[in-house]
Amino acid sequence: MAAERIDRLTQARERVVERRAWWLFSPRVDVCVFVGSALVSLALLWVGARAGVLDSDSPDWTWIPAVLLVDVAHVYATAFRVYFDAEELRRRAWLYTLAPAIALALSIALYSESDALFWRALAYLAVFHFVRQQYGWVAMYRARAGERGRAGWAIDAAAVYMATLYPLAYWHAHLPRRFWWFLAGDFAQTPVWVERVAFPVYCLALGAYAVRSVYGWIVGGRGNPGKDIVVVTTAVCWYAGIVAFNSDYAFTVTNVVIHGVPYIALVFWYARLRAPHTGRTYRALARWPVFLATLWVLAYAEELFWDRGVWHERAWLFGAAWDWSSLKVFLVPVLALPQMTHYVLDGFVWRRRGNPQLSILTDGAGNE
Repeated sequence: MAAERIDRLTQARERVVERRAWWLFSPRVDVCVFVGSALVSLALLWVGARAGVLDSDSPDWTWIPAVLLVDVAHVYATAFRVYFDAEELRRRAWLYTLAPAIALALSIALYSESDALFWRALAYLAVFHFVRQQYGWVAMYRARAGERGRAGWAIDAAAVYMATLYPLAYWHAHLPRRFWWFLAGDFAQTPVWVERVAFPVYCLALGAYAVRSVYGWIVGGRGNPGKDIVVVTTAVCWYAGIVAFNSDYAFTVTNVVIHGVPYIALVFWYARLRAPHTGRTYRALARWPVFLATLWVLAYAEELFWDRGVWHERAWLFGAAWDWSSLKVFLVPVLALPQMTHYVLDGFVWRRRGNPQLSILTDGAGNE
């Protein structure tokens, strides 16, 4: 009897360990970050419909929390991953110095040739970053659960990529839309047949993922709930924000919330992980009230310069406009530099290869 009780306790502990390997942070945090941000996005669609703003530009009461406090703020979270961490900065000093320097030089060259060319290049760099981030979450959940099979990887990758690429194909094939990424005309028109070819691939990829996921839960005896959440919320929010609605408001609330909130959570997790091994200043910054306040102050400062020096749209929030039109060839690339640096470095700093300190997040149990 004692041996049987020990066996049952051992099996129970193994099940607990296995279930913990489902999640990047914890069950509660993962659900709040990924499901919560998606539900907030969809709830804001309902609010927008009730408020009558689905057919207009995003109002300030949406722009401030969604764009300023999430989208712009999450860009500066990269500083906690790189520039505020003296040890990390020394580890790859050439990368972290040359990346913004080269980005700035290329930006000035592009903008001096054509502001339209600059914004188009920046828009496609941003699109690449947004798409790759969703794949990155899937890759992290696969690593956390110990999934290594090539067939499973192909199905997962196809699903999350098509969840983003098909709405983008629809967008490009149905220009002009009532919304854009940065500025009107920053996307190039593509033939309608591109979207028509992409649609069955989109359905097939998501269908194959659904079949494999159901098989894993019901027949195989193991699933990956975090990965399922990322794929489903990505598919729902990208389709709703780009295809289902032709609305700047809808695109804004569905696009930036599910992108920025999980990234901020990831960097905060990393900052807390690094805090015991860094200096006193970093440890102070890694406390969540200071962490968020730092991101929001930096975001506000950037948007103040954008608005007063370039856009001149929100004097009530940022103050009177400055006449810096003669400096735009330098001003615009400098102001865009934080997001360009974020886009570029994000492709390096979250790869497990070359970043062994990330193993605590992605190392899990089990095999596919």
